[in-house]
Amino acid sequence: MKRRNFLKVTAATAAAATLGGCTREQIEGSKSIHVNRQRKVTLKLATSWPANFPIMGTGVDRFAKMVNEMSGGTLKIKVYPKNILVPALAVFDATSSGQIDAFHSGPYYWKGKDPAFALFSGAPLRMVASELNGWMNYGGGYDLWRELYAKYNLYPFIGGNTGVQMGGWFRKPIESLEDLKGLKMRIPGLGGEVMAKLGVNPILLPAGEIYTALERGTIDATEWVGPALDIRMGFYKVAKYYYTGWHEPGSILELTFNKTRFDSLGDEHKAIIRYASEAMSAQMYTEFMDQNARALKKLKNMNIQVLDFPKEIIEAAKRAMLEVAKSQSEKSADFKRVFHSMEEYYRLVKPWTDISEAKYLSIR
Repeated sequence: MKRRNFLKVTAATAAAATLGGCTREQIEGSKSIHVNRQRKVTLKLATSWPANFPIMGTGVDRFAKMVNEMSGGTLKIKVYPKNILVPALAVFDATSSGQIDAFHSGPYYWKGKDPAFALFSGAPLRMVASELNGWMNYGGGYDLWRELYAKYNLYPFIGGNTGVQMGGWFRKPIESLEDLKGLKMRIPGLGGEVMAKLGVNPILLPAGEIYTALERGTIDATEWVGPALDIRMGFYKVAKYYYTGWHEPGSILELTFNKTRFDSLGDEHKAIIRYASEAMSAQMYTEFMDQNARALKKLKNMNIQVLDFPKEIIEAAKRAMLEVAKSQSEKSADFKRVFHSMEEYYRLVKPWTDISEAKYLSIR
């Protein structure tokens, strides 16, 4: 054997013998030392929610903790609640420009930049959370979302789902379409556009301003999310009519990064963010389910009425949704592409949902 080859074999044998004599703890320890020698990275993430905001805000805090633990401390996400670094609805622009590295919010807030963005939160009277997640992961939704956000130097992940949202709090009962005429209501996204077709004046307000506006009569009604968050906002104190929902059947939240910054991360850190975001999304959805159930039980003892919108309003909303989609598709090629993709998947998945979950819920 040549001397060079002999030395290689000897070195390999010695290394194997050394590892063979190590305990599992020593081997794992050597791995952690290797991980910790990676370049440490800190990312600034701003949210559209107040500090310690339940479920959505605390979910992001858990995400940051998870990332830190999974990376062995080499990747840290520093979370800033709304108005600390940037205002609640300025997080998109701040991340796009690189002022911050990431944000957590809702895609429908940015429909003024591109009407197609509202669709990535979902659409009124269309897919629920499980169907939307199917479209995103297997029906081309993620590809479209990332393609359109790339124009703004952004890279999005699903950052949670609220599940079916309630239809809102009203100071007066809604008994007909006529009762909606001229009503001032806080409602964003495509739901707001559909309501506008029904005669409502939709108004966009951040979370911290909604209660005061409702209390003072600046608005006549508001939707927010569901019982878990609505009860904390105190809407039941000033509006006693609580309607079931159709405008947001499964709203996706977003965890979006500056694309240049995300692309600069190592493969391991990218994977950690991807899997931590998926874990956060799943946990957030189940927490909404649990907390909504508990809060609804409390609300029913607070002198409120939980009501359904009259059938004529639901039928009018269905027609209005198609009108909004047609109008936006004529104005925006992006909206047309995304809505077409969603509708194709909706037609694919609806028959299965109808004979599985919907059928079961109707008989249980």
